[in-house]
Amino acid sequence: MIHQLKEAMPTPHATHTSVPESSVPESAVPENTESNPSMRTTPRHVPLAEQTRDGLVESIHYGSLIAVGPNGETLLEAGEPDAAFYPRSSLKPLQAVAMVRAGLKLPENLLALTAASHSGAAMHLEGTARILEMHGLDESVLENSTDLPYGTAEREEWLRAGGKPTQLAQNCSGKHASMAATCVINGWPVQGYLRPEHPLQMLVRDTITELTGEDAAAVSTDGCGTPLFAHSLHGMARAYGRLAAADNKTAEGQVAHAMRAYPEMVAGEGRDVTAIMRALPGLLAKDGFEGLQLIGLRNGTGVAIKISDGGDRARMPVTVGVLEALGLDGGQLAALASPPVLGGGHPVGVLRATNFLASN
Repeated sequence: MIHQLKEAMPTPHATHTSVPESSVPESAVPENTESNPSMRTTPRHVPLAEQTRDGLVESIHYGSLIAVGPNGETLLEAGEPDAAFYPRSSLKPLQAVAMVRAGLKLPENLLALTAASHSGAAMHLEGTARILEMHGLDESVLENSTDLPYGTAEREEWLRAGGKPTQLAQNCSGKHASMAATCVINGWPVQGYLRPEHPLQMLVRDTITELTGEDAAAVSTDGCGTPLFAHSLHGMARAYGRLAAADNKTAEGQVAHAMRAYPEMVAGEGRDVTAIMRALPGLLAKDGFEGLQLIGLRNGTGVAIKISDGGDRARMPVTVGVLEALGLDGGQLAALASPPVLGGGHPVGVLRATNFLASN
């Protein structure tokens, strides 16, 4: 169905020791319940984007979305925005809020990098190394997975230079460096900082619960190894609205301000998340694997979008469509709104948002 408007203090440096097995009861960690029928039900997604070729629709992308106003009211929705899903890297700004609350203090460009899925450019790798160095650490403490740089140009340059997959090059390394740094600040064990029962991850979980206004529906592990909490699009939109409207003196406001001030650190040159924040000053944006886009506006409106097939190409056309429906000037985003479909090197069609606000 588719509907329109409805009514902690820092402590001395940590030693690199493991978290004791018994430090936190198992009941403190949300259960990943494959047996829960609500977790197995396929969400009722609807068409959000279509690709045409010479006037014929040849592909359709389904999904769900929601925009939530500053007072919690639903401004628009499509599909099933209350279904649980994994927010993937769109959780990074919320994880960064937890770290700032725990005493993490960084220059704004490095705080933006903490919330990033970076391309792996020199500024990203040097920034990650700098976060570690500032806290007496080095790359050996990182517990994220290894990978090549995420950005196409950055990956090609890396490979030409003989580079191999590393933890530093992996797109989540800024977040992981800051997680290790937060452990140092608080006297928590650095080794094992990804374990769900680690004090850092329990703080992250509680912070996400607070900002979304809902408990995690399930817990898994993200691609980089970080605990991953399932929430609804509704809850995530609420969280991004709160971040975007927060006072700069708060942890939420510090993270949002850093991301807006350094959009190139949040993603990278040539990336649409960086481009949309530059095109609309004041807008907060973060993407996530499996077709996710989160937006926060200064007035407290939050937007959450999930493309059901997990593909990336429909994410930004749908995002622009939602922003236009909310009254923002889509003309500034024309290049992101409807990328051309080529035939023989010439435009023969377009990838565009559907009229997802039309009544059934």
